[in-house]
Amino acid sequence: MLTDLQVTNFAIIDSIHMEFDEGLNIISGETGAGKSILLKSLALLMGEKSQADTVGSQSNQATIEGRFDITDREDILERLFEAGIDAEDSSLVVKRVISSQGKSKVYINGSLSTVSTLRDLVSPLITVTGHVAPLIEMTGQHDNRHLQSKSYHLDIVDQFANCRSVRDRFTELYNETQNLEQQIEDLREKEMEREQRLDFLSFQVDEIRGLNLQPGEETSLETEFRKLSNASKVMEFAGLAEQVLGQDEDSALTRIQRVISRSTELAKFDPDLSTKTQGLEQAVTMIEESLYDLRHYCDEFEMDPSSQAAVEERMSAFKKLQKKHGETAEEILQKLADMSAELDELADSEALITDLEKRVKQNRLELKALGLQLHDKRAKSASGLSQKVNSELVELNMKGVNLVISVEETGMNSKGMSDVEFLIQNAKGDAPRAIAKYASGGELSRILLALKKIIGHDEHPRTYLFDEVDTGVSGPTAEKVGRKLLQISEGQQVICVTHLPQVACFADHHFLIEKSNLKAKTQMQVKSLGKEDQVLEIARLISGEKITKTSTEHARELLAFR
Repeated sequence: MLTDLQVTNFAIIDSIHMEFDEGLNIISGETGAGKSILLKSLALLMGEKSQADTVGSQSNQATIEGRFDITDREDILERLFEAGIDAEDSSLVVKRVISSQGKSKVYINGSLSTVSTLRDLVSPLITVTGHVAPLIEMTGQHDNRHLQSKSYHLDIVDQFANCRSVRDRFTELYNETQNLEQQIEDLREKEMEREQRLDFLSFQVDEIRGLNLQPGEETSLETEFRKLSNASKVMEFAGLAEQVLGQDEDSALTRIQRVISRSTELAKFDPDLSTKTQGLEQAVTMIEESLYDLRHYCDEFEMDPSSQAAVEERMSAFKKLQKKHGETAEEILQKLADMSAELDELADSEALITDLEKRVKQNRLELKALGLQLHDKRAKSASGLSQKVNSELVELNMKGVNLVISVEETGMNSKGMSDVEFLIQNAKGDAPRAIAKYASGGELSRILLALKKIIGHDEHPRTYLFDEVDTGVSGPTAEKVGRKLLQISEGQQVICVTHLPQVACFADHHFLIEKSNLKAKTQMQVKSLGKEDQVLEIARLISGEKITKTSTEHARELLAFR
């Protein structure tokens, strides 16, 4: 529950400090005194977006700070622990600092945080629906408009039926099925595009595979191409070498052999001379071997005259692939692998469609089973909920008025297979009619209050903020609304803004909002009322600005009746 509220420099609030307690906390005051501003400050503790124009005109920043006792809220203590926020004394302190430039800071137990985290922690949902219970929940005087929404009717019934987990599973499976069906539709629509892509990839893959490339082949192919391209020059060189070294009458071999022959003749006279010319004999051998190698090398060219054309053709094909897929054989082979994988994927698309359709069929079977289960729970719970609400309505002075909850089976949507609508029956024998069209504002307020009473009491006690939920009621009915608020506050906390004395008299703690002009500045002040002050305030609510003896006596009677 909210134990302390401190607000400074916020709109017409200069500085206030309020201490709340368990039970029913009533806030009253004259019209325009600032009750709505106080509720705005409380809304900021719930994670509402801040606005720069709410900062006091003579201030640079506004501060709103609230302390909550969360001893009985293990769920929130656990969420604080998960967020790494210390809460050793089971307290939650929320602080909002708003600058006049529009910037805002959020502190949770002294740690800088975000508005999103604050909202998720303190008030994840501000209606009675949802599987995460808020710490503080606000119901404004216009919130009965929720009762005009069939979606809200469904949420209410589901929470009462305690079928949130089944509904969540249904919604998850429904959305998954929708996505699968969209995938199938996309695949079908792209059938022609797929066929064109298949043809294109098949051609590219066959083209690369037909060349039977080897890693690093671009280097050897380039070398072979250059060699064959210059074959005529090699042959010409070989012929020249043959003539110069061996065939001409004055060739190198002829001259060397003459020298060797003459040295042999002279060796008769000088034996050492033969040793000096041994290198010439080796030169003859080397020249002859070189000429032999050249002849053999040239014979290979002559043996396969088509090799040059074949290499040129392969080189041309390789250069064509280079322009499309990459500079090196490795890059081209990687592109081949990628396209082959895509081909396999495209070829398997029909199998994929079959698999997706199979999953959709299985999901639809499960969805139907879950939908019927949900519908059955809703139908059974709707009867029990309407009975409880109608019992509460009797206590709220709505005898003869019944809430009827219609639950009809429909086609499938993300929330199930049920159409749920709240209807109102004004008298026995009357046909139930849509609550959105035929219930008055006062009736809607009391029906909403009854729903809060029935559904709001769960394992998580919380703080309820009611902003003139008693709108549209008066007299004995107002007294019954006040008693119902008191019942809701049992074991919890209710903070209620009211203008009705029949409601205010049930207060466990009563606060008076007043507006004053100090130092030429309008300021809002809050006063915690003792017993006598409470009598005077209730008397004011009865008679207006002029408090009379009669209104004072009436106020005492109301408090005694409580």
